[in-house]
Amino acid sequence: MAVPAAHPGRHDGTVPPTPPGEHPSHPDLLAICDTGLEAATSLLQSAARTLAASSLDEDQAFAYDLAHASASVAAAEALVSRAHEEPAVTPFALVAAAEAAQGLLSATLGREEAWGLEVAEQGGPALHDIRMLLRAGRSPARIAELAGGPPGRGLGEELDLVADTFRRFAEERIRPVADQIHRTNADIPEEILAGLAELGAFGLSIPEAYGGFAAQDEDTVLAMLVATEELSRVSLGAGGSLVTRPEIVARALLAGGTEAQRRAWLPRLASGDVMAAVAVTEPDFGSDVASLGTLATREAGGWSLSGTKTWCTFAARANVLALLARTDPDRSLAHRGLSLFLVEKPVTPSAGFLLHQSAEPGGPPGGGRLEGRPIDTLGYRGMHSYELAFDRWWVPGEAVVGGEAGAGRGFYLQMAGFENGRLQTAARAVGVMQAAFEAAQSYAAGRRVFGRPLADYQLTRVKLGRMAATVAATRALAYRAAALLASGGGTTEASMVKAYGCKAAEWVAREAMQLHGGMGYAEEFPVSRYFVDARVLSIFEGADETLALKVIARQLVAAAGR
Repeated sequence: MAVPAAHPGRHDGTVPPTPPGEHPSHPDLLAICDTGLEAATSLLQSAARTLAASSLDEDQAFAYDLAHASASVAAAEALVSRAHEEPAVTPFALVAAAEAAQGLLSATLGREEAWGLEVAEQGGPALHDIRMLLRAGRSPARIAELAGGPPGRGLGEELDLVADTFRRFAEERIRPVADQIHRTNADIPEEILAGLAELGAFGLSIPEAYGGFAAQDEDTVLAMLVATEELSRVSLGAGGSLVTRPEIVARALLAGGTEAQRRAWLPRLASGDVMAAVAVTEPDFGSDVASLGTLATREAGGWSLSGTKTWCTFAARANVLALLARTDPDRSLAHRGLSLFLVEKPVTPSAGFLLHQSAEPGGPPGGGRLEGRPIDTLGYRGMHSYELAFDRWWVPGEAVVGGEAGAGRGFYLQMAGFENGRLQTAARAVGVMQAAFEAAQSYAAGRRVFGRPLADYQLTRVKLGRMAATVAATRALAYRAAALLASGGGTTEASMVKAYGCKAAEWVAREAMQLHGGMGYAEEFPVSRYFVDARVLSIFEGADETLALKVIARQLVAAAGR
């Protein structure tokens, strides 16, 4: 894991003492953060080397804890790095760093040897620096000072304008119907889809040459994150997730589609004329994408698809499905036998659908069948998720992304789409967290308990302060990952912010619900919706356990080996 670069005024080694009765200055607090996080990073690197000498499969519990501890430290590092440029962010960075250090030390207790930490070293300089960070950042009084809310994004006027535009749309067009959509499991109104298309939301990840607005630079990725945050702040299912599907399909086309396919699909995705859904997961294979069994068989100038996909969100409303299928029946080829298809379909009722293909003279064979069964869910409503059963469903040869050259490359093309999807999921988590924080803050200000406003109590302010620091840290790591992805890197950071942010969103929403007391359990208060929506974030776009073990831990071990 990278340690933040040196900054002007940064201290190295020991932290200068603070005179009695005085609070440390911001530079001193940042020095405490720097030395504490450097010590934490050193401990994590030692643990990764220990894991490298063992086995990821045999030490899954350790690898999982290592992945999440590393993600927490990375989020704190990103916020501390921002604080070096913006001193007002320092109090949030200090609390976030202390939270990460606390989690790391908790993970090591009783397992010092596994973490590469000899018991005799428990009083050594590394742990001394971490404990200094804990003493500075775990003070209830200091945390309570953050109860006013997380700092602004600090991204500049142009991206502030993007945020304002999407916030206004979300407040005016989505919020009035968000609770009704959730409580009745209703469809997203077409007016919302049309309005987002008019704003250019579906073209945020599509290059200008293909009718979108993406310039393939850092600001382009950040604009997508900001828009997603603001839409998710009002509704995850009826707002924030609408931008994800066209982006996943667009990334796959840009990574390996033919020029004809890009010209045919990208402009229509960007304009919203075509809505997309992603059909990857199967009943027996979720994150284990390489083992998928849906079979594509060559037939009459095209392919015949047979198999079952599940958790295909937005499948009824979608005009096209990005479907991953096995074009080589040799299962030993694993991911190398998969190809990605763009499967056209009509818009169908959300209650479920059954489609049939009829034979035409001189045309493809008939008899194909596609059935969609809706899956009722606790939250994340509006887009609806489906189980799709394909029975000899025929598609033309040009439906394979990349054409003949794309056969067998579907896994890589799909992963190209999912990489940015993880980052966008982190932005969705930030939006849900922000909404939950604002709901808790507002309720605490108006609710009186034992003759005083709930917001006057120390515990309430500490809870709000921790929530605010968590939102700020997730944002900081998401924006750092965006910058790295725009320059061709950032794979590890995108995975980390997805892992960290999604679990954090669930915790923040839970605390917000708790501050509402019994009313938090009532559907009439939106915080109950935020809680059930937050729960799905660690499950989709790569289950938390698979992401931690198969992606983050592997990357940490590989880095330790280098």
